[in-house]
Amino acid sequence: MKKVIFGICILVSELGLAQFPNILISTLNQPEEVSIAINPKTTNQIIAGSNLKNAYRSNDGGATWFYQQLSCSAYDVYGDPVMVWDTAGACYYIHLSNPNPGITPGATWVDRIVVQKSTDFGQSFSSCVGVGKNGSKVQDKPWVVVNPYNNEMHLTWTQFDNYGSSAPSDSSVILYSKSSDGGNTFSAPQRISKIAGNCVDSDSTVEGAVPAIGPLGEVYVAWAGINGLMFQKSLDAGNTWLATEQLVNAFPGGWDYGINGLYRCNGLPFTFCDLSNSSPYKGTIYINWSDQMNGLNDGDVWITKSADGGSTWSAPIRVNDDVPGKQQFMSTMTIDQVTGYLYVLFYDRRNYSSGTNTDLYMAVSKNGGESFINYKVNANAFTPNSTYFFGDYIGISAHNNVIRPIWMQMTTNGSLSVYTALVDPVILGIEAARKENFSSLSCSPNPFKTETSIEFTLNKKEKLTIQIADNLGRIIKQVVSDKNYSPGKHSINISVHENNLKPGLYYLVFYGTEKSKFLKLVVE
Repeated sequence: MKKVIFGICILVSELGLAQFPNILISTLNQPEEVSIAINPKTTNQIIAGSNLKNAYRSNDGGATWFYQQLSCSAYDVYGDPVMVWDTAGACYYIHLSNPNPGITPGATWVDRIVVQKSTDFGQSFSSCVGVGKNGSKVQDKPWVVVNPYNNEMHLTWTQFDNYGSSAPSDSSVILYSKSSDGGNTFSAPQRISKIAGNCVDSDSTVEGAVPAIGPLGEVYVAWAGINGLMFQKSLDAGNTWLATEQLVNAFPGGWDYGINGLYRCNGLPFTFCDLSNSSPYKGTIYINWSDQMNGLNDGDVWITKSADGGSTWSAPIRVNDDVPGKQQFMSTMTIDQVTGYLYVLFYDRRNYSSGTNTDLYMAVSKNGGESFINYKVNANAFTPNSTYFFGDYIGISAHNNVIRPIWMQMTTNGSLSVYTALVDPVILGIEAARKENFSSLSCSPNPFKTETSIEFTLNKKEKLTIQIADNLGRIIKQVVSDKNYSPGKHSINISVHENNLKPGLYYLVFYGTEKSKFLKLVVE
């Protein structure tokens, strides 16, 4: 918990060392602690969230974004967002409550988990369901998975007797609840951790419970506890569980560790199970985490895996492929449930001899986690400031070779920003290159004061929608709607007056049947 309150696209040639176009999602309200989810039915639809009340949505694969602040009249919204889609096409924003905003942390602070549902792609959230209220106890750090076979929603989180207390009489435990009716109601919470932690919200607190679904509907959960990385499972859809959790691996140095420049850094685990029919690793469970087992100046990212339902686990497999001695931290993971490929996202300082300059890397495994190839994702290094809370996690989502990370960066003036990247599966070697329909795209003059002419050439017939967006991804004008263009050369004019454009940076966005295209415009 520990809350501390204090673009779109640029062409690849402008991105320096970045291998993928970086997309600015938002700079509003010091966003941090981010989550993202791709709609498996329509991968152009993506939802995302950040602390404390920020919700984002994109209907063009992450190229442009709409922003809104989420509200919940009954319980308010208090961070730790988790985004997910169900099999019926509804999306969810799951978060903490704060029924009495402004109070000092205490008896009724963060008293339940809240599930908000949208059936119109995040434009509105029709329901606001509270889960887990238990007197004055604090409910924190939720995570969720939807069973793709029957649409049941499985939710896990940490319950604190008295948040922040070091008293031996106060403890933390892992709770579980499920919904079988599309998030409208949830079962009575069950305690699934027999070994309790303390309430300090650090290494000896049980936290980071993330559920996963197995190929027969099993529910798997891992978390960090006082003894290390722990694992639980249910073979009957969450009705009954093992008598006690199992120890998977030690957690050297603990999950709450120090990184220079960060107010707080954690290595809490993420759990996934491969459900892809095309993968030889179907049914394998993976747990990802980060720690400093190799020393305070050598943080690393790890996975362990089990091919027998969690009975036995592999030795830790190092995900970052740099030489030892540099810091990698705050990792997250996902599985593409079509291909079975693993994607691990983390902050990285391998490129710098000292200081707090930070990059973002993504590691990809196509062989069940046996080996990883690392890719630099961010366009520009950033330097975090420890007086700002940077959040406890970043996020990544993948489906059918559409991969979208989400992360926070800090500008030199102390502002936090949220970014994603348009990961090209061709660069990752997981998809063959397709011939680009646009053989040319240009505008002249640019910059311009009154009008510019856009010229483009198509190799084949294409239906295009053309829009103007501002530098935060907000669509401000639709120029062309679903118009059929023949092969050959075409031109359109963009007028400052007709489109009410003020001086600044804009993007002309072309949405086609195969791939979106972007052109930067500057109005003087």
